[in-house]
Amino acid sequence: MQSLRMIENWPVPTAAAAVVRADGSVTGSHGPLEQRFPLASVTKPLAAYAALLAVEEGAVELDEPAGPEGSTVRHLLAHTSGLAFDEQRVMAAPGTRRIYSNTGFEVLGDHIAKATDIPFPQYLHEAVLQPLGMTATELPGSPAKDGVSTVADLIRFAAELQAPRLLAPQTLAEATQVVFPGLTGVLPGYGHQKPNDWGLGFEIRDGKSPHWTGAGSSPRTYGHFGQSGTFLWVDPDAGAACVALTDRAFGPWAIEVWPKLTDAVLDELARSA
Repeated sequence: MQSLRMIENWPVPTAAAAVVRADGSVTGSHGPLEQRFPLASVTKPLAAYAALLAVEEGAVELDEPAGPEGSTVRHLLAHTSGLAFDEQRVMAAPGTRRIYSNTGFEVLGDHIAKATDIPFPQYLHEAVLQPLGMTATELPGSPAKDGVSTVADLIRFAAELQAPRLLAPQTLAEATQVVFPGLTGVLPGYGHQKPNDWGLGFEIRDGKSPHWTGAGSSPRTYGHFGQSGTFLWVDPDAGAACVALTDRAFGPWAIEVWPKLTDAVLDELARSA
Protein backbone atom coordinates (compact mmCIF):
# COMPACT_ATOMS: atom_id res chain seq x y z
CA MET A 1 0.00 0.00 0.00
CA GLN A 2 1.36 3.39 -1.05
CA SER A 3 -0.28 5.05 1.96
CA LEU A 4 1.95 3.17 4.39
CA ARG A 5 5.03 4.82 2.88
CA MET A 6 3.92 7.95 4.75
CA ILE A 7 5.65 6.57 7.85
CA GLU A 8 9.00 7.27 6.14
CA ASN A 9 8.34 10.97 6.74
CA TRP A 10 7.33 10.65 10.37
CA PRO A 11 9.72 12.44 12.79
CA VAL A 12 10.72 9.19 14.49
CA PRO A 13 13.91 7.09 14.45
CA THR A 14 12.07 3.91 13.42
CA ALA A 15 8.52 3.04 12.42
CA ALA A 16 6.76 -0.03 11.09
CA ALA A 17 3.14 -0.44 10.02
CA ALA A 18 0.74 -2.89 8.40
CA VAL A 19 -2.87 -3.15 7.25
CA VAL A 20 -4.79 -6.37 7.79
CA ARG A 21 -8.07 -7.26 6.08
CA ALA A 22 -11.01 -8.87 7.84
CA ASP A 23 -10.06 -12.22 6.27
CA GLY A 24 -6.62 -12.02 7.89
CA SER A 25 -4.74 -11.18 4.71
CA VAL A 26 -2.07 -8.48 4.88
CA THR A 27 -2.93 -5.77 2.36
CA GLY A 28 0.30 -3.91 2.93
CA SER A 29 3.21 -3.43 5.29
CA HIS A 30 6.21 -1.13 5.59
CA GLY A 31 9.21 -0.89 7.85
CA PRO A 32 10.96 -3.49 10.04
CA LEU A 33 8.10 -5.86 10.83
CA GLU A 34 10.22 -8.09 13.10
CA GLN A 35 11.64 -5.27 15.25
CA ARG A 36 10.42 -5.33 18.83
CA PHE A 37 8.93 -2.13 20.22
CA PRO A 38 7.55 -1.22 23.66
CA LEU A 39 3.76 -1.17 23.29
CA ALA A 40 2.90 1.07 26.26
CA SER A 41 -0.92 1.06 26.50
CA VAL A 42 -1.39 -1.03 23.36
CA THR A 43 -0.67 -3.72 25.97
CA LYS A 44 -4.20 -3.19 27.32
CA PRO A 45 -6.14 -4.80 24.43
CA LEU A 46 -3.93 -7.89 24.75
CA ALA A 47 -4.52 -8.01 28.50
CA ALA A 48 -8.24 -7.47 27.98
CA TYR A 49 -8.36 -10.34 25.51
CA ALA A 50 -6.80 -12.62 28.11
CA ALA A 51 -9.32 -11.38 30.67
CA LEU A 52 -12.22 -12.15 28.33
CA LEU A 53 -10.84 -15.65 27.79
CA ALA A 54 -10.71 -16.06 31.57
CA VAL A 55 -14.40 -15.11 31.63
CA GLU A 56 -15.25 -17.65 28.92
CA GLU A 57 -13.29 -20.34 30.75
CA GLY A 58 -15.27 -19.62 33.92
CA ALA A 59 -12.25 -18.53 35.95
CA VAL A 60 -13.83 -15.12 36.59
CA GLU A 61 -17.13 -13.41 35.81
CA LEU A 62 -17.58 -9.93 34.38
CA ASP A 63 -19.85 -8.90 37.23
CA GLU A 64 -17.95 -10.39 40.15
CA PRO A 65 -16.38 -7.98 42.67
CA ALA A 66 -12.88 -6.79 41.77
CA GLY A 67 -11.06 -3.62 42.76
CA PRO A 68 -12.60 -0.92 44.97
CA GLU A 69 -15.86 -1.52 46.86
CA GLY A 70 -18.73 -1.82 44.40
CA SER A 71 -16.40 -2.36 41.44
CA THR A 72 -16.39 -5.46 39.20
CA VAL A 73 -14.22 -7.01 36.51
CA ARG A 74 -16.43 -5.19 33.98
CA HIS A 75 -15.73 -1.83 35.67
CA LEU A 76 -11.98 -2.45 35.62
CA LEU A 77 -12.00 -3.34 31.92
CA ALA A 78 -14.11 -0.29 31.06
CA HIS A 79 -12.11 2.24 33.11
CA THR A 80 -15.09 2.90 35.37
CA SER A 81 -13.87 1.39 38.66
CA GLY A 82 -13.15 4.85 40.04
CA LEU A 83 -9.44 4.11 40.52
CA ALA A 84 -6.98 6.90 39.73
CA PHE A 85 -4.70 6.81 36.67
CA ASP A 86 -1.54 5.53 38.32
CA GLU A 87 -2.16 5.10 42.03
CA GLN A 88 -4.28 3.05 44.42
CA ARG A 89 -6.66 5.94 45.08
CA VAL A 90 -10.43 5.91 44.52
CA MET A 91 -11.61 9.09 42.80
CA ALA A 92 -15.26 8.24 42.04
CA ALA A 93 -17.93 5.66 42.72
CA PRO A 94 -17.83 2.73 40.28
CA GLY A 95 -19.78 3.33 37.08
CA THR A 96 -20.06 7.11 37.46
CA ARG A 97 -17.00 8.42 35.60
CA ARG A 98 -14.62 7.23 32.91
CA ILE A 99 -11.24 7.51 34.64
CA TYR A 100 -8.54 6.02 32.44
CA SER A 101 -6.57 3.85 34.84
CA ASN A 102 -3.35 1.87 34.56
CA THR A 103 -3.93 0.88 38.17
CA GLY A 104 -7.29 -0.65 37.24
CA PHE A 105 -5.61 -2.97 34.72
CA GLU A 106 -2.97 -3.93 37.25
CA VAL A 107 -5.67 -4.76 39.80
CA LEU A 108 -7.43 -6.77 37.07
CA GLY A 109 -4.24 -8.70 36.31
CA ASP A 110 -3.78 -9.52 40.00
CA HIS A 111 -7.43 -10.59 40.27
CA ILE A 112 -7.11 -13.02 37.34
CA ALA A 113 -3.78 -14.34 38.65
CA LYS A 114 -5.41 -15.19 41.98
CA ALA A 115 -8.44 -16.77 40.30
CA THR A 116 -6.35 -18.94 37.96
CA ASP A 117 -3.32 -19.48 40.20
CA ILE A 118 -1.18 -18.43 37.21
CA PRO A 119 0.88 -15.21 37.08
CA PHE A 120 -0.89 -12.89 34.65
CA PRO A 121 2.01 -12.60 32.15
CA GLN A 122 2.07 -16.40 31.94
CA TYR A 123 -1.74 -16.52 31.59
CA LEU A 124 -1.56 -14.02 28.72
CA HIS A 125 1.14 -16.10 27.06
CA GLU A 126 -0.76 -19.38 27.37
CA ALA A 127 -4.22 -18.00 26.55
CA VAL A 128 -3.46 -15.51 23.76
CA LEU A 129 0.12 -15.21 22.58
CA GLN A 130 0.99 -18.88 22.17
CA PRO A 131 -2.23 -19.91 20.36
CA LEU A 132 -1.88 -16.98 17.93
CA GLY A 133 1.79 -17.68 17.27
CA MET A 134 2.89 -14.31 18.69
CA THR A 135 6.34 -15.62 19.54
CA ALA A 136 8.07 -12.22 19.73
CA THR A 137 5.55 -10.74 22.19
CA GLU A 138 6.00 -10.77 25.95
CA LEU A 139 4.71 -9.05 29.07
CA PRO A 140 7.63 -8.49 31.45
CA GLY A 141 5.62 -6.36 33.87
CA SER A 142 2.37 -4.41 34.11
CA PRO A 143 -0.67 -5.58 32.09
CA ALA A 144 -1.45 -1.89 31.62
CA LYS A 145 1.70 -0.81 29.80
CA ASP A 146 4.71 -3.14 29.73
CA GLY A 147 4.07 -5.30 26.67
CA VAL A 148 6.72 -5.64 23.95
CA SER A 149 5.84 -6.80 20.44
CA THR A 150 6.40 -6.54 16.70
CA VAL A 151 4.18 -5.49 13.83
CA ALA A 152 4.44 -9.08 12.54
CA ASP A 153 2.93 -10.37 15.80
CA LEU A 154 0.27 -7.68 16.01
CA ILE A 155 -0.82 -8.57 12.48
CA ARG A 156 -1.88 -11.90 13.99
CA PHE A 157 -3.78 -10.17 16.79
CA ALA A 158 -5.45 -7.78 14.34
CA ALA A 159 -6.63 -10.78 12.32
CA GLU A 160 -7.97 -12.42 15.49
CA LEU A 161 -9.91 -9.28 16.38
CA GLN A 162 -11.65 -9.35 13.00
CA ALA A 163 -12.35 -13.09 12.89
CA PRO A 164 -11.99 -14.47 16.42
CA ARG A 165 -10.89 -18.07 16.87
CA LEU A 166 -10.01 -17.94 20.57
CA LEU A 167 -13.06 -15.99 21.78
CA ALA A 168 -16.72 -16.44 20.97
CA PRO A 169 -17.73 -13.77 18.41
CA GLN A 170 -20.48 -12.50 20.71
CA THR A 171 -17.96 -11.98 23.54
CA LEU A 172 -15.73 -9.87 21.30
CA ALA A 173 -18.77 -8.00 19.97
CA GLU A 174 -19.72 -7.03 23.52
CA ALA A 175 -16.14 -5.96 24.28
CA THR A 176 -16.01 -3.66 21.25
CA GLN A 177 -19.32 -1.89 21.91
CA VAL A 178 -19.85 0.92 24.40
CA VAL A 179 -20.03 -0.21 28.03
CA PHE A 180 -21.52 2.22 30.57
CA PRO A 181 -22.58 4.67 27.83
CA GLY A 182 -22.74 8.42 28.30
CA LEU A 183 -19.88 8.75 30.80
CA THR A 184 -17.50 11.68 30.43
CA GLY A 185 -13.77 11.53 30.98
CA VAL A 186 -10.32 12.48 29.72
CA LEU A 187 -8.75 10.67 26.77
CA PRO A 188 -5.01 10.93 27.54
CA GLY A 189 -3.33 13.33 25.14
CA TYR A 190 -6.64 14.52 23.68
CA GLY A 191 -8.41 16.14 26.60
CA HIS A 192 -11.94 15.95 27.96
CA GLN A 193 -14.37 13.87 25.90
CA LYS A 194 -18.14 13.93 26.34
CA PRO A 195 -18.97 11.14 26.11
CA ASN A 196 -15.71 9.23 26.54
CA ASP A 197 -16.86 5.89 25.19
CA TRP A 198 -15.06 2.59 25.84
CA GLY A 199 -15.78 -1.07 25.51
CA LEU A 200 -14.09 -3.77 27.59
CA GLY A 201 -10.43 -2.88 27.21
CA PHE A 202 -10.93 -1.22 23.83
CA GLU A 203 -11.45 2.46 23.18
CA ILE A 204 -14.45 3.16 20.91
CA ARG A 205 -14.10 5.99 18.43
CA ASP A 206 -17.76 7.09 18.16
CA GLY A 207 -17.86 10.84 17.53
CA LYS A 208 -14.80 11.82 19.56
CA SER A 209 -12.98 14.94 18.42
CA PRO A 210 -10.06 15.38 18.51
CA HIS A 211 -9.03 11.77 18.08
CA TRP A 212 -6.02 9.70 17.08
CA THR A 213 -7.85 7.85 14.27
CA GLY A 214 -8.97 9.59 11.07
CA ALA A 215 -11.77 11.89 10.05
CA GLY A 216 -12.93 9.05 7.79
CA SER A 217 -12.85 6.40 10.52
CA SER A 218 -16.27 4.94 11.22
CA PRO A 219 -17.85 5.48 14.64
CA ARG A 220 -17.56 1.72 15.21
CA THR A 221 -13.75 1.88 15.01
CA TYR A 222 -12.07 0.53 18.13
CA GLY A 223 -8.55 -0.04 19.36
CA HIS A 224 -5.88 1.66 21.45
CA PHE A 225 -2.84 3.87 21.26
CA GLY A 226 0.22 3.93 23.47
CA GLN A 227 2.45 6.62 24.93
CA SER A 228 5.43 4.91 23.28
CA GLY A 229 4.14 6.09 19.88
CA THR A 230 2.10 3.01 19.00
CA PHE A 231 -1.45 2.27 17.85
CA LEU A 232 -3.77 -0.45 16.68
CA TRP A 233 -7.25 0.20 15.27
CA VAL A 234 -9.93 -1.98 13.75
CA ASP A 235 -12.57 -0.35 11.53
CA PRO A 236 -15.38 -2.88 10.99
CA ASP A 237 -17.00 -0.71 8.33
CA ALA A 238 -13.77 -0.64 6.31
CA GLY A 239 -13.19 -4.35 6.95
CA ALA A 240 -9.61 -3.71 7.98
CA ALA A 241 -7.22 -3.02 10.83
CA CYS A 242 -4.03 -0.97 11.00
CA VAL A 243 -1.01 -1.35 13.29
CA ALA A 244 1.78 1.21 13.67
CA LEU A 245 4.73 0.93 16.06
CA THR A 246 7.46 3.53 16.58
CA ASP A 247 10.30 4.27 18.98
CA ARG A 248 9.38 7.86 19.76
CA ALA A 249 7.11 8.83 22.64
CA PHE A 250 3.61 10.07 21.80
CA GLY A 251 3.35 13.83 21.41
CA PRO A 252 2.23 16.59 19.02
CA TRP A 253 3.95 14.80 16.14
CA ALA A 254 1.62 11.80 16.55
CA ILE A 255 -1.47 13.98 16.88
CA GLU A 256 -0.54 15.47 13.51
CA VAL A 257 0.50 12.42 11.47
CA TRP A 258 -1.59 9.51 12.79
CA PRO A 259 -4.99 10.73 11.49
CA LYS A 260 -3.44 11.55 8.11
CA LEU A 261 -2.10 8.01 7.79
CA THR A 262 -5.42 6.52 8.85
CA ASP A 263 -7.37 8.58 6.32
CA ALA A 264 -4.90 7.73 3.55
CA VAL A 265 -5.18 4.02 4.39
CA LEU A 266 -8.99 4.17 4.40
CA ASP A 267 -9.02 6.05 1.08
CA GLU A 268 -6.72 3.49 -0.51
CA LEU A 269 -8.81 0.62 0.81
CA ALA A 270 -11.99 2.22 -0.55
CA ARG A 271 -10.42 2.74 -3.99
CA SER A 272 -9.30 -0.89 -4.18
CA ALA A 273 -12.63 -2.32 -3.04
